[in-house]
Amino acid sequence: MEKRWTLLPTDETQTNSLQQSLRIHPSLCSILTQRNINTFDKARNYFRPELKQLHAPWLMHNMDLAVERIQKAFQTNEKILVYGDYDVDGTTAVACVYQFLRKIYPNVDFYIPHRYREGYGLSKQGIEYAHAHHYGLVILLDCGIKSHKLIAYAKTLNIDCIIGDHHLPDDVLPPAVAILNPKQKNCPYPYKELCGCGIGFKLITALAEQLQLPEQEYMQYIDLVATAIAADIVPITEENRILAFYGLKKINENPCPGIKAIIQCSGLSNVLNITNVVFVIAPRVNAAGRMDDARKAVELFIEQNETQALQYATMLQNDNTDRKETDAAITEEALAMIDEDEHWKQRNCTILFQPHWHKGVVGIVASRIIEKHYRPTIVLTESNGLITGSARSIAGLNIYETIDSCKDLLLNYGGHFYAAGLTLHQNQLHTFIEQFDAAVTKRITPEMLIPALMIDNEIHFDAITPAFYTIIKQMEPFGPSNMRPVFLARNVHNTTHSKIVKEKHIRFVLQQGNKRLAGIGFNLAHKFPLLNSGKPIDIAFSIDENEWNGATTLQLKMIDFRLGE
Repeated sequence: MEKRWTLLPTDETQTNSLQQSLRIHPSLCSILTQRNINTFDKARNYFRPELKQLHAPWLMHNMDLAVERIQKAFQTNEKILVYGDYDVDGTTAVACVYQFLRKIYPNVDFYIPHRYREGYGLSKQGIEYAHAHHYGLVILLDCGIKSHKLIAYAKTLNIDCIIGDHHLPDDVLPPAVAILNPKQKNCPYPYKELCGCGIGFKLITALAEQLQLPEQEYMQYIDLVATAIAADIVPITEENRILAFYGLKKINENPCPGIKAIIQCSGLSNVLNITNVVFVIAPRVNAAGRMDDARKAVELFIEQNETQALQYATMLQNDNTDRKETDAAITEEALAMIDEDEHWKQRNCTILFQPHWHKGVVGIVASRIIEKHYRPTIVLTESNGLITGSARSIAGLNIYETIDSCKDLLLNYGGHFYAAGLTLHQNQLHTFIEQFDAAVTKRITPEMLIPALMIDNEIHFDAITPAFYTIIKQMEPFGPSNMRPVFLARNVHNTTHSKIVKEKHIRFVLQQGNKRLAGIGFNLAHKFPLLNSGKPIDIAFSIDENEWNGATTLQLKMIDFRLGE
């Protein structure tokens, strides 16, 4: 798939000023200023994140009410239920808060809704479970902010709810005793991008301070917080970056038995980074809810016996194997449907439905389709007589807002800028397809249908040195809003040492001026004739390390290349 190269602008004045302060390569200073790190103090905080930079939890609106209500439950020996969603963010949040409470209070348990029997977030079945088992307080994590009617129903059963959620609230909030969500209009909390587990972490931080407990009583769960930050694709900026930095440190040095067991099952042996968490740990945790019951993900995270933790991790590993086989089969079938129907190639969106598709993987399939057919995509299946599924978007299109414009046709929906879920009656499907396509067409431009390759800065091979790469390493952890830098090098020449490997990839040896650098270009073999043309090329790449026979060298990780301009 061809990409639209976009070189990000540089503020020369800010770059020069920062370069004078930091004395590092101007290209790196340019990238820092693009990320709003434009002063020495901001750069110091960025390169040297410290836990003391975290905001006080009491700045969050309603935190005092939440702590007060939990303490009241302690005093009256009231049963507390910690309730969270079935994905990584929800299960880590539940594991974090449940373990903290359990250490200081015996009358607490947790609840994870079943994806297929109950659906996303707070369910009526969950409330009725709480009522039947005499829970007076339910702490909702990573869900609840949209559950107006259900929380009102809980009140009629004398169940109070505390909401700890990071999804965008409606104008009218649910009738909970306390709502912890920095995105509330009246919340003064300085950082708005915490994930659900991050908000749970803030709650136990406040509780620990109120109860005068040592810092370790909540800091021991920072590896769970980092796992949630990585998996939920929230910005790796400011507070999230600090939490991810120290959480990864704990994952690599002293992880909880559950995370240690996943690492062991996956075969990872090197130092883990955010990418490992996103593509190795997160899929295994998510697979529990996709293929079976996510409760065992929480059981894994709270298990202290390493042998038992390994048994849970093996279950998740097996679920993930099943998930991969299932989503591969459905993806193949879905792509064939597009190839056989020119109708979808002419539209600005893709909506596919088969009643037999597995509900747990339709979101993954939507993402896979976008990799081949770059359009906002919805993949639907049948569940309990209704059509339900997941949507994924392309850069620049808010899929949640687009679906919201069709809400008159839907029974239920929710999500974020780039991902959402929805449910509708079968007789509304055709109308929904037409209405959604019209809504996408109104919001999209032809340019948006060509995937953008965002390039941070242009450099020359001479700049790529071990010292240069050392600074890039210090920019980790990478993730949304702090991605690994992508560079452009112009008029680069191929050498006779480049070759295709494993039919899909290219092993490069390239030269610019007098300097040669090796690299790898994954899934670029189809462009090998262009590389072999003898003409100069422009390349877009990131920089990483290659370990071979005990030696470590810098290499280019090629993202794309084209004829030199």
